[in-house]
Amino acid sequence: MGKLFVNDKDLVVPGEIIAEGMDYLPAGGVLREDEKLVATVVGLVSIDGRIIKLIPLVGRYVPKKDDVVIGKVVDITYFGWRIDIGWAYEANLPIKEAVSEFVERGTDLTQYYNFGDFIMAKILNVSGAKLIDLTMKGPGLKKLTEGRLIKITPTKVPRVIGKQGSMVNLIKEKTSCKILVGQNGIVWIAGPTAEKEKLAVDAIRIVEAEAQTEGLTEKVAAFLDEELKKFEEKSKTQNQEK
Repeated sequence: MGKLFVNDKDLVVPGEIIAEGMDYLPAGGVLREDEKLVATVVGLVSIDGRIIKLIPLVGRYVPKKDDVVIGKVVDITYFGWRIDIGWAYEANLPIKEAVSEFVERGTDLTQYYNFGDFIMAKILNVSGAKLIDLTMKGPGLKKLTEGRLIKITPTKVPRVIGKQGSMVNLIKEKTSCKILVGQNGIVWIAGPTAEKEKLAVDAIRIVEAEAQTEGLTEKVAAFLDEELKKFEEKSKTQNQEK
């Protein structure tokens, strides 16, 4: 009979014994040593049936096939665009994966994506550290033309999104902002006002800073409700003064 020494969402450190016995199976961040499951990174425990994995709290972004990322156009070539996605090497966005129409050789590609533009794209293929191909063909993939961008720790992305999008949807609904979260730790926020955008940023920063905290969803909801109440009171006062 296996024995579990931690609970779901517990914080563990490298070398800590998570479970004992063959009833549990190790996944990301967990290693089996004889009959013991041992943590290899600092992270939060995630228990799914018999499978135990860790959500790392520190670490840089490593590109993976099918990741949706937010990147910046840093170069334009004859064959497409070079995109900074926060990796050691730039990713490649080929013309055929960027636009659906036929593009003649020599066409000014800045009419599609220019230097400094930010895009939401999907990693089509990873053939090595230096060979990363992107695509813009897919739902939600587009050029980001408004709003603001912030960077968060890539390992905190799952917490910011939440289970089945619960956390990010909460922030969207409360602030009336559009929010897109890239797996590379870049977040795009566009709201009806600068104040609402800042409120969304503040909420995301709370999630990032307190990712390991129990009851974080309730805490973020309470924070947003309190701040929105302040907005309403400020608006009433301003209307009365007019």
